[in-house]
Amino acid sequence: MTDYTRKKKYVQFIRLLKSLKHDSILKAKSYEVILTWIRNNVSRSQFLLLSGVLVGLTSGLAGVLLKMLVHYIEYLIHNRVHFEEQIAYYIIFPVLGIVLTTLCSITFFSKEKRKGVPAILYEIAQNSSLVSSTKMYSQIVQSALTVGFGGSAGLESPIAVTGAAIGSNFAKTYKLDYRERTLLLAAGASAGIAAAFNAPMAGIMFAFEVLLTGVVFTDFVPLVVAAVCGSLLSKIILNEETLFQFRTRHPFDYKNIPYYIILGIFCGLYSRYYMVVSQHVEHFFKNLRRNRLQKALIGGLLLSLLCVLLPPLFGEGYQSVKNLASGQVETVISASFLKYFPYQPWFILLFLGCVCIFKVFATSITLNSGGVGGNFAPSLVCGGTLGFFLASVYVQLGFPNVPINNLLIVGMAGVMSGVMYAPLTAVFLIAESSSGYDLFIPLFIVSVISFVISKWFSPISPDLQKLADEGQIFTHEHDRNLLTLLHTPDLIETNVQTIDVNASFPDLLELVRQGHRNFIAVLENGDKLVGIITLDDIRPIMFNHEMYDELDVEKVMKAPPALVDVQDDTRTIIRKFDDTNNWNLPVVNGEKFVGFISKSTILNQYRELLKGYSA
Repeated sequence: MTDYTRKKKYVQFIRLLKSLKHDSILKAKSYEVILTWIRNNVSRSQFLLLSGVLVGLTSGLAGVLLKMLVHYIEYLIHNRVHFEEQIAYYIIFPVLGIVLTTLCSITFFSKEKRKGVPAILYEIAQNSSLVSSTKMYSQIVQSALTVGFGGSAGLESPIAVTGAAIGSNFAKTYKLDYRERTLLLAAGASAGIAAAFNAPMAGIMFAFEVLLTGVVFTDFVPLVVAAVCGSLLSKIILNEETLFQFRTRHPFDYKNIPYYIILGIFCGLYSRYYMVVSQHVEHFFKNLRRNRLQKALIGGLLLSLLCVLLPPLFGEGYQSVKNLASGQVETVISASFLKYFPYQPWFILLFLGCVCIFKVFATSITLNSGGVGGNFAPSLVCGGTLGFFLASVYVQLGFPNVPINNLLIVGMAGVMSGVMYAPLTAVFLIAESSSGYDLFIPLFIVSVISFVISKWFSPISPDLQKLADEGQIFTHEHDRNLLTLLHTPDLIETNVQTIDVNASFPDLLELVRQGHRNFIAVLENGDKLVGIITLDDIRPIMFNHEMYDELDVEKVMKAPPALVDVQDDTRTIIRKFDDTNNWNLPVVNGEKFVGFISKSTILNQYRELLKGYSA
């Protein structure tokens, strides 16, 4: 860029700023005007870098505000009263939280049909990464009501959805294309996760492992910048007590590897138990013939009962795991009815075992009865509790040098890896939040074993299985992902030739003479498809005038080799082409004829997508 060009652009920018001073409407949106000017005058990579910073800071701030709000609500409810008084809180607040969340959803956010991370994956694959602007705040409001009042769920999924919505709408405002929009969507989500845990690498891994499955990117610097900005903002605003921090741990000893291998197996099996219970509870509430408020009331009452019996199930549950990690086991037990019994070591095993078993029920009831949250935090809490439980068993059996805190910390990564199908996210999150990377080896051992066991039971996360089977989200199959971007209505050729079934053969020949198509649809009553005619079928008799009087349309038509329904996805259509060895098939909506679809059209569209996808 020459000095003259730089000077000219500088003068234009100064004039733009001066014009904002005289226009109150522009003044309110001056930042948009300035960014638009920047968008038009800097390179793509530079604008994406700036976008990553802005999206990261905004998403990080949203995550910090949500975490602070919920933590302070929990603090007021959980720590300012004695256990006897807390019982009333455990009975009232979980019900109140789920009912208020349901009322809020019905009143203000009734158009949001999908929740959580699966909803974002759907938007990436089916809606060009366009996320509703209401999700920039709806998840914050609803999850704060759910978790703040005791719902046994996590805030990280709502934070990720909020960040994704911020990134998507930022890209939409500045008319960025699909790839850039998807990148900023993932950047917002990663910034939210990074802010929640002060763990930028975990946020980045979450974006790559969960959100960007099957999506190819060569430019991911904005995503990294966004995660760093979100984490930095969290460090500036939040004090350490508010964050998820584990500093006390034992030095890694390779002689303890058998402990970690066994823990990895238990984490994998427990992860499967977690997912099976979640699915059964989901089916229970879906099949429950009650309206949404009645379901919320039923779920809230069940959750309240569980919280009274097992107080660690109240809210996210991080504080209980922190108490276990710092050796304050009596503090955890003193918050329950066990405080009235003489302290016995087996009490710990009984209590922690019940927490592991019923935390899954509490979380599933919360999420499926009307609450808003995610499995992120519950999986970590269950993993930490399971690790401490197993370590306590080792101690009771007399095993020497049991690394209790290490098993607790590593267990968190193990269960999260198996439940979320995100081993790298789990490893880096725990490594960063425990203020050190000296546990990398046991973290990888446990997380990988747990992940492999979960994959053995189900190659795709059960949460996403239905959407994956329907081709509504991306998977690791690159070709399949591209095909999901092709929508049947866009591929149908409606400008085709049709003829009535009762027409004469000369009428058919006149239609052939006027047209340029090889296929003609034969209709009855104007729209019902009864057959097709191809030029190859009638070419041998077209010039045999002696047969004209003997033939009509009904005699020369044939049944279509296959029918394509307008609801069929592209993979189903490709299968029909392969099975029939045809290049053109008629499309119907019920019995009504819609048009023809060509294999050539699909291949051309696929090539165009592949070209843009690899750019």
